[in-house]
Amino acid sequence: MMRVIVTGATSFIGSHAVQALVSQGFEVCALIRPNSAGKKNLEQMIIKKELLEIIECELSGLKELAVNAEKLSKIGQKWSHDLGRADYWLHLGWDGSGSDNRKLADIQSMNAVYALDALETAAAAHCKRFLFCGSQAEYGVRNTTMRETDELHPLSEYGKAKAKVGREAIMRAEALGITYIHTRVFSVYGPGDHPWSLVESCMRTFKEGGIMELGACTQLWNYLYIDDAVNVIVTLLTGDAPAGVYNVAGEDTRPLREYIETIRALCGGQGTCQYGKRPPNAEGVTSLDPDITKLKEITGFHQMISFEEGIKKMLM
Repeated sequence: MMRVIVTGATSFIGSHAVQALVSQGFEVCALIRPNSAGKKNLEQMIIKKELLEIIECELSGLKELAVNAEKLSKIGQKWSHDLGRADYWLHLGWDGSGSDNRKLADIQSMNAVYALDALETAAAAHCKRFLFCGSQAEYGVRNTTMRETDELHPLSEYGKAKAKVGREAIMRAEALGITYIHTRVFSVYGPGDHPWSLVESCMRTFKEGGIMELGACTQLWNYLYIDDAVNVIVTLLTGDAPAGVYNVAGEDTRPLREYIETIRALCGGQGTCQYGKRPPNAEGVTSLDPDITKLKEITGFHQMISFEEGIKKMLM
């Protein structure tokens, strides 16, 4: 049976990824923070509980797992005799992903260190493939189509740290003999997303008939429902896609204001929007126009759930 180690397993994408992997018959070792508030939710999501192992470990402890084989025996009995030997490693663990924390260099730079530690640990666990969840923030503020081969100009410390992982991990992975997949994930939405996300905030406000204060929202945007996003990530992780960088996004790019108005309409036309009232986030105002040609050619990706369908699922 194939084993997958997942860091950040209680995160929005992480919890759905664990669920998808288990449903496909993979044995999953979920590395989560000690006393994680999301532990119970993760356990409740998984039907085949015999395929899920949860080990509590801080991101700062990943390097120790690589250099000290006895560590796992202290924190996970089932894996104590095999150093967590696995086939794949999915790294989603990342501190300070909220808008304010994205500006803090010390937090974000340590995240990059932890991600590279995870790569070393994956090699020690004999993993053959490692997937890192990067971000569209690596591109910086753009008004042109974003392609994997483009020069990166990240503005936020968050984007800089994600890009640093990509640069360094590609070289380290080759030396370690592990296939490294670097995904640049665009805007993913769906059940379990952060309550402060734009989609969640709009849905909550519109359902209550409130006022949603927004920026101009004239830039292009791209949304991908969580199920589609996770299917892509699992395919890239466990399939035979060659090492490299992949944009993970949907096939539907349109002005952000159209997405917002769609949410309002599906919420019964309640509430109002006031545009031009809010400042830009940590990355500044950028248009998200991802090129997913490479993803489609390599994996055969096709977006299965439209934005309208996704919002309806969330409203059920």
